[in-house]
Amino acid sequence: MDPALSLVRFACQKLSPLSDALSGRLVEDQVALGNLTISNQGIGAALLSEGFDGVDGILGIGPTDLTQDTTTGLGTVPTVTDNAFSQGLITSKEVGISFTPSNQTTATNGELTFGGIDSSKFVGEITFVPITTTSPSSEFVGIDQSITYGTANMPVLEQTAGIADTGTTLIMIASDAFATYEGLTGGVMDETTGLLMITPTQFANLQSLFFNIGGTAFELTPNAQIFPRALNTAIGGSADDIFLIVGNLGTESGSGMDFINGFAFLERFFFVWDSSTPRAGFAQTPFTFTETN
Repeated sequence: MDPALSLVRFACQKLSPLSDALSGRLVEDQVALGNLTISNQGIGAALLSEGFDGVDGILGIGPTDLTQDTTTGLGTVPTVTDNAFSQGLITSKEVGISFTPSNQTTATNGELTFGGIDSSKFVGEITFVPITTTSPSSEFVGIDQSITYGTANMPVLEQTAGIADTGTTLIMIASDAFATYEGLTGGVMDETTGLLMITPTQFANLQSLFFNIGGTAFELTPNAQIFPRALNTAIGGSADDIFLIVGNLGTESGSGMDFINGFAFLERFFFVWDSSTPRAGFAQTPFTFTETN
């Protein structure tokens, strides 16, 4: 890895989405990330928070415009990437994000690189795409993609805008696309977990999903489409159940945010967020086709 990069390893926690219910004040302090020491970093010091059990905070990496009007009397608050770049600690505003598929509720197998890309975390080439111009996805790390199913390339979601988001557990798609996926897989909604459930026979016949981004088809295998069976009981299921990790956004396609490529997707693909361009990049990893689940 390039010595100019800063590497941070972190635990990937499933099943416990963080709440955004907090209030407090903005302070400035020194922040250490790997070998970076960032001065005058704005930090939201919470006086009241809910839903943060076992978690001491959130490291937000942008887009910076998401901080607009979040503090009284200020416009936007520079992210750690912004400040590290302006202070000459890194030479680019790239953040590389790497996860590994896991069947544990918490596993220290994630990696962030600030200021560049760790080439050991992906295989082949990175496909870069510009941030979509479609609102509201354009306000986040938004991209354009289509989704097809199986070797026959059956359409699930036509080319449209959505986002990549590490903070969303599942892969979420628009309601009409979800109905198509539900029909193709034969899945039945499980009321306890809120996930589609399939039988062993249906799993044996499950085909890959293809996420078509920037001219590259990223294959999400049948194994990657199911929830880790070792964790079924943690979400109220039985050990031998088979749940799918594609969920329903609850809005029809054409809303401007028709999908979320969440944690279940990003466990299988390397992800780059370059806030200077801005653009997003994706690549296969050594774990894209792992039979973990």
